[in-house]
Amino acid sequence: MSGTQEQEIRDLRALNLTPKQIARKLGIQVSQVNAAIQNQAQQTTLDRLASGELDPVYQCLASESLIQLLPTIPPENIIKNLLAKIIPVKNNDDDIDRGLGLVVIARVARYNQITVCSYLLDIWCLGIKDTIPPRTIDKIKFKEFTEALFEPFGGKPQEVPLEVAQGMIFSACEYAESLGFQPHKDFEKSRSHIGEWDGKIRIECGRNGKPFYVSGPHDNPQKIMETLKRSRGEGNFDFMIGSAPY
Repeated sequence: MSGTQEQEIRDLRALNLTPKQIARKLGIQVSQVNAAIQNQAQQTTLDRLASGELDPVYQCLASESLIQLLPTIPPENIIKNLLAKIIPVKNNDDDIDRGLGLVVIARVARYNQITVCSYLLDIWCLGIKDTIPPRTIDKIKFKEFTEALFEPFGGKPQEVPLEVAQGMIFSACEYAESLGFQPHKDFEKSRSHIGEWDGKIRIECGRNGKPFYVSGPHDNPQKIMETLKRSRGEGNFDFMIGSAPY
């Protein structure tokens, strides 16, 4: 598609024409218009992120495993109201899945689109274990996208204020860095989407006061264990390689 056509699509879209109307007017396929609109929205998002300007928050979601870790100290009005909306999850230290949590931050983009990032957190050890960089989708696909993301986690995702989502992500990141682990390689692409954290809301990381490493399918257990020995010392962390905890 030529630069002239892309500009024409941008101009017509600004007049609130639908993709079908634009395609008919320009004599091109609707799929080409949709692709151009999505590319333009993503580029606009990247440009705004690079400039430090953030779009308004559309929705922030977190898995229940993370909600349970929120403190009940000030800001009480945020935490207590949030905890009152969910059914408490039984505190079972043998439930290995409780070491993982998911946060999704979505912001309003142009043309009725949503820009979304997700952050998979290992709150017991590795911090930001995975992340999906900014992705621009419509509101219907956003619902489908988040349902698929949260499907492996117990309970329903809970809507949280941005400052709570920030606290969850950066608490996990700081804890992992104190152990010698860096965030997932794609975190730099999604870091600015979170916004600036004031440090007031935090969650407790680790398990029973110590790091607890649970090996995953894409980990290098030997390297991770060596890092923990250097940062915490032999016997000052727990781990599970395969199916047996130590």
